Amino acid sequence: MKVARWRDGAELGEGFVVGDRVVPFPNGLRVAQVLAQGLPAARRLFERVADERGTALDSVRLLAPLVPTSIRDFVAFEEHVEGVSAGVEGKSHVAPEWYEAPTFYFTNPHTILGPGEPVAPPQTERLDFELELAVVIGAVDGSDGRNLRPDEAGAHIFGYTIMNDWSARDLQAREMKVRLGPAKGKDFGMSLGPWIVTADELEPHLDDEGFLELRAEVYVNDDLIGYDLVSNAGWPFPEFVAYASRNSRVVPGDVLGSGTVGNGGCLGELWGRNGSLTPPPLVTGDVVRMRIEGIGELAGPVGEQVVAPGVPAARHRARRRSRELS
Repeated sequence: MKVARWRDGAELGEGFVVGDRVVPFPNGLRVAQVLAQGLPAARRLFERVADERGTALDSVRLLAPLVPTSIRDFVAFEEHVEGVSAGVEGKSHVAPEWYEAPTFYFTNPHTILGPGEPVAPPQTERLDFELELAVVIGAVDGSDGRNLRPDEAGAHIFGYTIMNDWSARDLQAREMKVRLGPAKGKDFGMSLGPWIVTADELEPHLDDEGFLELRAEVYVNDDLIGYDLVSNAGWPFPEFVAYASRNSRVVPGDVLGSGTVGNGGCLGELWGRNGSLTPPPLVTGDVVRMRIEGIGELAGPVGEQVVAPGVPAARHRARRRSRELS
């Protein structure tokens, strides 16, 4: 099953993609409500509407397939870390701590972009993309999503979608010197789409260890920049979900990105390996197109950079330990 959101003129639609048409959920349900019911309930909904006429897919404008509850983005591909570290640290290096657990950061659920929607980057000289596969969490009866074991976490995976984590590498490098982040180098835009493919659809691609053997590709202006197998991640997806829930909670509508695939899944990796800005950073008018086997294609253009209001630098003030107020 494919779950999507779309615009048909002024009307918002949410439902299933069935062949070459879109069919709304019954009773005006929304994607968030379907995720909250879980995958078995979604199958029953599909059976109710699968034979309906619907609307031609090519006559609607697809939106991001959900409004995320939260977004965690992992860094799960060793090859990506090797390449990016070469550019940042001057040599390829993977910290021993990387191997201990699938580390992630939280990013902004309020700047999500859909298929074909242009990103409006900040002022940057090193705009980049990140090719990722993302998990969408759904409900599981009897579970509150806390402290899940890997063997039970997989049931919380409702489906998968393509993620492009747009990145301003120069801003990211500056702020991470403060040992916190990434923040403003990332939170201006993230593309998701074109739809959610339910987990059962991709089960034939699971290998013996539970990794998804899916080919992922990224193009800039129709030039192939990188490609990899998603199964080259350090952990299978249920272990991402389990780690995210550790001493915490995952809930329906959460999105968990795999992190950038290797072998050119972003420009930053290639800059580190090449020792130069080759291929060049993205500029206004470039189109980034991502394909992942079993999912589909997500494309998005680069829009004009946005000049935001400035922020004053820190004040250098005398350090006092008592108040002297008049």
